[in-house]
Amino acid sequence: MTGPVLAVDQGTSGTKALVVCPERGVIGTGSAPVRPRYLPGGLVEVDPAQLYDSVVAAGRAALAEADTPVAAVGLANQGETVLAWDPATGEPLTDALVWQDRRAEELCSELASHADELKRWTGLPLDPYFAAPKMAWIRRHLTGAGVVTTSDAWLVHRLTGAFVTDTATAGRTGLLDLDSASWSAPALDVFGLGAERLPRVVDADTHVGTTTAFGPPIPLTGLLVDQQAALLAQSVTAPGAAKCTYGTGAFLLAQTGSTPRRGGSGLVSCVAWRLRGRTSYCLDGQVYTAASAVRWLTDLGVLSGAGELDAVGGAVPDSGGVTFVPALAGLAAPWWRGDVRGSVHGLGLDTTAGHLVRALCEGIAAQVVELAGAAASDLGRPLTSLRVDGGLTRSALLMQTQADLLQLPVEVSALPDATALGVGAVARLGLEPGLSVQEAVPEWKPSAVYEPAVTAAEATERLGRFRTAVDALLGGGAEGASRP
Repeated sequence: MTGPVLAVDQGTSGTKALVVCPERGVIGTGSAPVRPRYLPGGLVEVDPAQLYDSVVAAGRAALAEADTPVAAVGLANQGETVLAWDPATGEPLTDALVWQDRRAEELCSELASHADELKRWTGLPLDPYFAAPKMAWIRRHLTGAGVVTTSDAWLVHRLTGAFVTDTATAGRTGLLDLDSASWSAPALDVFGLGAERLPRVVDADTHVGTTTAFGPPIPLTGLLVDQQAALLAQSVTAPGAAKCTYGTGAFLLAQTGSTPRRGGSGLVSCVAWRLRGRTSYCLDGQVYTAASAVRWLTDLGVLSGAGELDAVGGAVPDSGGVTFVPALAGLAAPWWRGDVRGSVHGLGLDTTAGHLVRALCEGIAAQVVELAGAAASDLGRPLTSLRVDGGLTRSALLMQTQADLLQLPVEVSALPDATALGVGAVARLGLEPGLSVQEAVPEWKPSAVYEPAVTAAEATERLGRFRTAVDALLGGGAEGASRP
């Protein structure tokens, strides 16, 4: 077996890097912050130099701590974040529009008549969350020069000179044919991107080049979008299993195997990964604001940070009748209403910070329950448990609330940084052709399992209050019940 690999997870608010040894586990870590700009009107952008510099800084820090050579590097990326750049020089031509950015809303409205066919071709709804609308917006409003791609293609080019993207990341654009896992000419034409030079779509476990950005030359042998990397790290490789990552947003993915499922629930059908020449698919649902909603409460002074969730929320026995729909960046799956804003109902003079914290935890957990129910509907069978990872899983209050409302066990990953571990496994697969997927992925083991502590009737009642609040935001009636 080969030596350690460097696994780099380039995320929304920072980059985390691990040096992972097949015998000793994680032997080096590094991190570097990224600071997106949250602007009025739902605009979220970041200086691309911050993305690249954070990758280099985090990677070098992890290697310095490990103090041992590595055999390969793997890179995970944000998925739907895009920019225009010069392929001759590698220089950015625009800021990067972050996945949360909503500026392409009007463009999506213009293309609404194509929504059904786009979803049939690509598996994705027509929404500014995905990359293609942002790419088209950049071409309309910022520049026609260079190439316009997801952030991973630019980072890989800066690192190795290659012009590639992995199949799962390409599947987050709204430009990839879901069945053939190749660029869709009809979808490109709809967005006015038919003449674009696009990166070559490669398997996740592909040796794409060599980088000297971290010091000595290292082959780059693994590429995967962040949530799918976490899905792999949690060993969610059999149809029907699901995981949820609680980060800036919350992301639930359910494995569907070698066949894409195009259900009517409002979930996204997309590529999980293409490894060893075989494509696996998953269902994907998003909650736009999870840790970012906690940060919002922190900025208001309700909390000093996410580490206080349990202490502040634990000071009261329940939410005190407060219902919080934390749609602070709109509602994603299964509603797909990016125009909706959040709401808090049931405030009184007796409402405390603890009630607000509990209501926020219920609001995040209730949205995940909606995603799990939609996944079960599309799969034709209920989920049996939920594996979870991400920073907010440190909150026992949130995890217990999740188990209570879901009425299923919630298994918390014992392995932090699941995304980095997943892309580290992919890098090992790219390095060792004879290695199986099961051999490359770390053994799954939960650090804690939260069992439901309330009755199904109480869970139904609490979810009912949340759904009533969502219906009020959506306008009620048929519109509130509609799904793409």
